Amino acid sequence: MSDLTRTADGDGDAGSAASDVVPTVGTVLSAVVLAALVLPVRRGVDAPAVWLAAVGALVATGAFAGRRHGLLERRVAGAAAAAGSLLVVVLSGYAITQGVLGSVVVPGLEGAVSSLFVALVAAIGAVGVGIADRGGVSGPGLYRRLARTVEMCILAVVGLFSLSVATVFLSLPVTTLVGEPTPLQQSLVEYPAYAVGLGGVAAGYLAYRGRDRSFIDLERPTLRTVGWIVLGLVLLFAANIGISQVMTALGIDASDHTTTQRLAENPELAMVAVPSMLLFVGPFEELFYRNVIQKSLYEHFSRAGAVLVGSLVFMIVHLFAYATAGPGAMLASLALVFALGLILGTIYERTDNLLVPALVHGCYNALLFVEYLV
Repeated sequence: MSDLTRTADGDGDAGSAASDVVPTVGTVLSAVVLAALVLPVRRGVDAPAVWLAAVGALVATGAFAGRRHGLLERRVAGAAAAAGSLLVVVLSGYAITQGVLGSVVVPGLEGAVSSLFVALVAAIGAVGVGIADRGGVSGPGLYRRLARTVEMCILAVVGLFSLSVATVFLSLPVTTLVGEPTPLQQSLVEYPAYAVGLGGVAAGYLAYRGRDRSFIDLERPTLRTVGWIVLGLVLLFAANIGISQVMTALGIDASDHTTTQRLAENPELAMVAVPSMLLFVGPFEELFYRNVIQKSLYEHFSRAGAVLVGSLVFMIVHLFAYATAGPGAMLASLALVFALGLILGTIYERTDNLLVPALVHGCYNALLFVEYLV
């Protein structure tokens, strides 16, 4: 069975007798992808990336349909469908960064919808279904994984909302005493909100699931811990530099995080931001996204699958941090966030120690912003 679909508890939903529900779902998703890509082509879009993405969608659709009707072996069909869909994700994403949106006016909706964005989202789902089908996941197994993924996405949105609520709550004493806070005073409130907001939601979810403090993976640092921290920092910076260079070579412009924009406008905020990355942002984001969300995914996914899905959730909630940019620049930045999430998730999975990704994340952010202290 595929390492990406096998669960730790062996839920017994894999095998040659897996139903045709999964390839049917895959066929529908890949057909949606194909239709979303054919639409701009028929309207005169001649971007090679879109044409090649349509070929990938056609391969995925054929693989899923062939699997559903017994013409292709499960492992072959699943791998081909996942590969074709992944090609769509890469090429449609690239086309969007180049300003090719394939906008379509939908009756009853204000504005237009990007057909390429629809293709991108559906293709991400098709990749997951292809991997699941290759691993022999049944219809009920797919449903359980989807339900847990949706649950984690909702939890992540609640966590994001909690930051705003916690910031307002912590701002009350400041506004009562001094009135409208200055940007520096606001920063002194916003970063502790990570502890109150994300920490509170994490505690609430663990209580809801009947978990106790033993669910939190904290161990004393060792020489091995230090080695992982150093390796993690090297990998994060290498990924940042490497991906940025590739994007530059391909003519892809990324957007700046809202924190970077604020520090560029008010460098004095760095004296709060830099230590806060180590004290609040790194520890509590990793507690929430890795120790709670990723670890909760272990119940229905393999560890590798949980890292992938957890990184996807991590990427989705960062959408608002880059929302001020155009769709292409925002998508490019989210791709980088996803890659960084994969590294942090893998580090947590390898060490089972929250301390490691928390320090790696905090140090990485702090080093990015330390230039504003000069």
